[in-house]
Amino acid sequence: MRRTARSGRGDKTNGRWARRGSAQAIALSRLAPRDLLSEALAGMLQRPARSVLTALGTVLGVGTFVAVLGLTATTSSQIDSRFNALTATEVTVEDVGAGRDSVAGTSFPDDSDTRIQALNGVRHAGVYWPVSLKPGETVRSSPVGGASEVGDETQVVAASPGVLQAAAPTVEQGRLFDSFHSDRAEPVVVIGSGLAARLGITTLDTQPAVFIGDKPFTVIGVIGDVQRKSDLLLSVVIPSTVAEKAWGAPSTDEPAKMLIATELGAAAQIADEAPLALDPAHPARFKAVPPADPKALRTTVGSDLDQLFLLLAAICLVIGAVGIANTTLVAVLERTGEIGLRRALGARGRHITGQFLAESGALGAIGGLVGTSLGTITVVAVAAAREWTPVVHPATVAAAPAIGLATGLVAGLYPAWRASRIEPAEALRR
Repeated sequence: MRRTARSGRGDKTNGRWARRGSAQAIALSRLAPRDLLSEALAGMLQRPARSVLTALGTVLGVGTFVAVLGLTATTSSQIDSRFNALTATEVTVEDVGAGRDSVAGTSFPDDSDTRIQALNGVRHAGVYWPVSLKPGETVRSSPVGGASEVGDETQVVAASPGVLQAAAPTVEQGRLFDSFHSDRAEPVVVIGSGLAARLGITTLDTQPAVFIGDKPFTVIGVIGDVQRKSDLLLSVVIPSTVAEKAWGAPSTDEPAKMLIATELGAAAQIADEAPLALDPAHPARFKAVPPADPKALRTTVGSDLDQLFLLLAAICLVIGAVGIANTTLVAVLERTGEIGLRRALGARGRHITGQFLAESGALGAIGGLVGTSLGTITVVAVAAAREWTPVVHPATVAAAPAIGLATGLVAGLYPAWRASRIEPAEALRR
């Protein structure tokens, strides 16, 4: 009896030591980082086609992210140069003294163009104003009304030769009028290509004419585009001397203005000097409008582009994350038996979690690296095609692979957690 009792106590003691040893073995089980990476690599290489398709979403998302930021920076650089080349080189002088201080018609002197062009930094300058036509006067290409009549909405602009030069037009046919036509008050006009088509004028070889009311004017030039003062494309431009003879001086309701094209960086200085150059005794009769600071507009344009394209990149990253999460979850379901066997051999829940997180993170990181390369190549290719200077910030290139890695880790959280919750006995029964 005693031996039996002792034997029973010994069995109990041995059972307790066996359970303690098993618990200690489980507690001491660990997964080295090297083994973790090798397991993740083996899991990806088991199904390479699926891994490539899974990483494709991250490739598109990260590639779009890099391409968007690079193209935005490149476009902003081009916007800067265009603002500097056009907006920052244009000054407008308004006649605010017309009709006041015994000034009739216009405050601009007859030699306004010469005075302003004598200033250092001025390329071209000229005075212009809208002509006030008499009631019933319209623009047509024949002396009587008909299909070629364009109506009362067509504006007639009186301009000195410097206005056309300051507008920097592209001449499609003929030429611009110059000081010769202006000094002799020649009845000539320059019109835009759209207005020429409406008037039925297709060539200048026949020396076509347009009629403003009953006054004929020879069309000597057709312009297709302008860099400044785009309303000239829809107007009939005549020499200012001709307009004064036929319709008088500018009205006080729509006074004359001056358009000045300057060298880069000289606009602000010319805006300060122009009133004094035009009339040293009465500079207050003129209001010079310098170009607006383009920094605020450039910032707004760049911000809008950033927000729009970053939203597109975020959508691509979300799609990539959903693809990785879906594929990882399917892998968990397919590998339930493997997970159960690993748990039975001593793997803990955190080891299973780390394994699947490593797989999804590796897919995201690889997708991020490939996407970064493709995005950079896209920026360079687009810039080369448009003859721009590609701009890609180093921070963007450095952050893009990290974004891919983070996307893969976030996408693998739920599948990895679900894998760690699988019980060994249940998994082995499946």
